[in-house]
Amino acid sequence: MLTVAEAVEQLIQSAQPIVEERHRSAVQRVPLLQSLGRVLSSDITAAVDVPPAANSAMDGYAFCVAEAEANNWLLPVSQRIPAGSAPSSLAAGTAARIFTGGEIPRGADTVAMQEVCTEQSGAVRIEGRFSAGDNLRPQGQDIQAGRVILSAGHRLRPQEMGLLASVGIDSVAVYKPLKVGIFSTGNELVDPGTPLQPGQIYNSNRATLTGLIQSLGMEVVDLGSVPDRPEATEHILKKAAAQADIVLSAGGVSVGEEDHIKGAVEKIGRIEFWKLAIKPGKPLAFGSLLGKPFIGLPGNPASVFVTFMILARPFLLACQGSRHSSQLFVKAQAKFSKPGETRELYLRGRLTAEGVEIHPNQSSGVLSSACWGEVFVRQVSGVSIQQGDWVDVLPYQP
Repeated sequence: MLTVAEAVEQLIQSAQPIVEERHRSAVQRVPLLQSLGRVLSSDITAAVDVPPAANSAMDGYAFCVAEAEANNWLLPVSQRIPAGSAPSSLAAGTAARIFTGGEIPRGADTVAMQEVCTEQSGAVRIEGRFSAGDNLRPQGQDIQAGRVILSAGHRLRPQEMGLLASVGIDSVAVYKPLKVGIFSTGNELVDPGTPLQPGQIYNSNRATLTGLIQSLGMEVVDLGSVPDRPEATEHILKKAAAQADIVLSAGGVSVGEEDHIKGAVEKIGRIEFWKLAIKPGKPLAFGSLLGKPFIGLPGNPASVFVTFMILARPFLLACQGSRHSSQLFVKAQAKFSKPGETRELYLRGRLTAEGVEIHPNQSSGVLSSACWGEVFVRQVSGVSIQQGDWVDVLPYQP
């Protein structure tokens, strides 16, 4: 069986040809306010400085330090500068009343906060001593014109949207969202809203995968569920490959007599790897069908969540063109003890002020464990965890 690290590496490498193709044909321009989660297809260079001119960091008085010292820190007030107005050059030997964000007038090099200033009869007394540059934000402090501020492959978060707005950009060139086909396998599955009959269960994987894919800014091609029959499985795989860029299934990848995914994929495509040293989620298939990448996830609800987040998510992001598809683990102290196992475990946990704890039931069928927490705790194969040990923690949302 492949290790998790080996499987992720193979998945990321397999994404490269898809990215190269998307560089040529899958780019669109979208309004900035509709760009959340999208991946930039080209570098973005700032056309302006931010801020465009030096401005005051607080309410107070703008002046020239040398002139203030020469006048015993008592200066006539010659103008008033609210934010958004264009100031005149500062008259020699004077100060300007200025407000936060107000542009620093030519001739001034410092701002004194109003709390240490006393204005009377048209002049201001400045208490304390200041150095040139105090309490002002210089031109280009944040961004300099001509600088690349975001590179191709950057996935946009709210803060990047704000950054782009700050340099006057109102639309961006991004890759078109991937179309990800999903379906579930199992005679026992019915959709929510349908009365359960004996032997049936509600299909939770459909909703979980839909939410996970949409959270990545990708389009879901929902193909529903398919009964455990070879011909039906082959038919839905062909249909999914015809409609989507990438195909994900849930269930049917184990070795039982009713598991038909592996055989159907091998009939119309190929399997690159099958079975990983991971828990939950040992039965997982990766390959291609009719030229489209395919990932077959296990069927248990918690296994679907774990394997999507650990394996499918980085692959999908890499295929979308994101440069930041790798998982970033942090360290936390374990507030639990657990013996090691033969596979690498991904335990559903949550952070506390003291460290990280895990849900008491780590069964692959207990989806509520994923809702209870917000992180995975990685337990390396064959290594026990004792309370107080520093462990690897992966947030659900990096």
